[in-house]
Amino acid sequence: MRVKARTILIVLTIFTAILAGLTIPMAAERAVKPAEVQGVEAMAKAEIELGKFLAMALSVSICSVAAAYAVARIGVAAIASAAEKPELFGRTIIFAGLAEGIAIYGLLVAFLIWIT
Repeated sequence: MRVKARTILIVLTIFTAILAGLTIPMAAERAVKPAEVQGVEAMAKAEIELGKFLAMALSVSICSVAAAYAVARIGVAAIASAAEKPELFGRTIIFAGLAEGIAIYGLLVAFLIWIT
């Protein structure tokens, strides 16, 4: 089954919109503490938290989609090269591992955004 890039972008946009709707109350609860004064400061902190959640979601989702695409392309090439020269199969697995690292980098960026 072949999936177009446009379809992936539409799904990611819908996912981000749903995630934004779910994280607004969480961001408001996390930003407002009982000792703080309600008002503009609390709303500003809630908007900052919302931006952080959206940035985390986008970094993980975009990097995961990119890693999946890279692994799919490398997997096809690895099988094709292994069919011609079986001794090259071990080397092609290294490239697949490097492509999977893209998703880990996105997760690392999300954690760095979360702790700031």
